[in-house]
Amino acid sequence: MSDSKVFLSALLALAACLTPAGAAEAKTLRFAGYDWVVKSGNDLGPGPCDWSASNAWVDGNGWLHLKLAKQGGTWYAAEIESVKRFAFGRFQFQVIGAIDKLDRNVVLGLFNYPTPDVGADGTNEIDIEIARWGTPSWPNLNFTVWPARAGVTPSAKTYFFSLNGTYTTQRFTWRGAGILFQSLYGHRNDDRNEIARWNFAPHSPAQAIPQKPIPLHLNLWLFDGKPPANGQPVEIVVKSFSYKPL
Repeated sequence: MSDSKVFLSALLALAACLTPAGAAEAKTLRFAGYDWVVKSGNDLGPGPCDWSASNAWVDGNGWLHLKLAKQGGTWYAAEIESVKRFAFGRFQFQVIGAIDKLDRNVVLGLFNYPTPDVGADGTNEIDIEIARWGTPSWPNLNFTVWPARAGVTPSAKTYFFSLNGTYTTQRFTWRGAGILFQSLYGHRNDDRNEIARWNFAPHSPAQAIPQKPIPLHLNLWLFDGKPPANGQPVEIVVKSFSYKPL
């Protein structure tokens, strides 16, 4: 089986066990000009993982920190979800971290995800994920598009990448007829020094591509809920996020 087919099989299995975020009194933060809800709770998807509100914060520079760390014998992940629902546009993230060297069980996700009124899990999702899904030999850069309705197969593209530093720009441009994914070296607003690019332009975009506004999520978590194989905590910084509607 090809790497892309194995990756899609893993994604389908993962989608079956995802659980929406939920907390009685959720912590919120302000980042990049938007309000975000911070995930907190135990045994929640993805993973499932345990989630701590203290593992996501904004520093004095206005930069977002996501931390994966062990507390009292338990590993806690981090996730934030935008209050705003974003429509078609360009989504750009300037990331700081050795994301090419993440442990095989660690996942960094930058993605749109549907609310229940838009669609079920396994639909209406646009993902940039840095992950090896538990297998060290797998590609570590993953672009995925989940369809607008259930029953349509998701589409994905994977790449191997490595860095000389810790600055990258991750970007996707979402239109009704297609999605352009880009990963670039350094922090930039142009298209130079690309790591990878995937232009997803399906024959039936109304079915294959999300069409309704949905929230944005940023998370750092553990695949299958397994602790890092190297036993080390991880902290990733998102220096900036920008959204340009189309």
